[in-house]
Amino acid sequence: MTDPNATLTRLEQLKLEGMLQAFQDHLAMPDAERYEANELVAHLADMEYLHQTSRRTDMFLKLSKLRYDAVLEQVECAAERNLTRQQLNALSDASFIQRAENVLITGATGCGKSYLACAIGRRACMHGIKTLYLGMNRFVERVNLARLDGSFIKLLNSIEKFPLVILDDFGLAPMDDNTRLAMMQLLEDRYGRKSTIIVSQLPLSKWHQAIDEPTLADAIMDRLSASAHCIELKGPSKRGKKNK
Repeated sequence: MTDPNATLTRLEQLKLEGMLQAFQDHLAMPDAERYEANELVAHLADMEYLHQTSRRTDMFLKLSKLRYDAVLEQVECAAERNLTRQQLNALSDASFIQRAENVLITGATGCGKSYLACAIGRRACMHGIKTLYLGMNRFVERVNLARLDGSFIKLLNSIEKFPLVILDDFGLAPMDDNTRLAMMQLLEDRYGRKSTIIVSQLPLSKWHQAIDEPTLADAIMDRLSASAHCIELKGPSKRGKKNK
């Protein structure tokens, strides 16, 4: 008869933490309640899968640097917000990322744009999809530093590896040549292959003007809008409501 302690030691050595905990729980059960052999194997496999999935999600969430700890179930869908549950469901299974589609979210300050983007990003992480959140100010800082130290291509390559990138506060500050070119190169690298979520206070009709260079603006908007879900959030500021 196999020594249970030897099995526990081997599971620990193999770093199968989900199986280890499940087997310990199994041994603590009364004999009459323990799993049959085939049931035990299935149970251990399920617990290890859940454990590894949870660890992967935690790792991806930490890597993503999402601005908000947001969840899709807490996103309010209502006619006055111009957001339907159907729109949200279309993004919840992350299939838009598999199809390399973009999401463009616009609306007034405080209406929940960034929260929605982070909720989509969190769901992507739960589906095992690496996600990266970048505020435009941080993106500009990284671009300028990379230009100075010669690591610009390395920076673009590192961002390009993420199947989903969220760029928040687009158009909030004037764009210089470095930022415009970096945006263009980033979107060119991702076009038809990866997904990008852009969040902006500006309506889509003013994005071209915000880029402020006709040729690059045409190219950037073409790559963004070719295959995109457009969400224009409406309604009062959520921040003001929370403070009250």
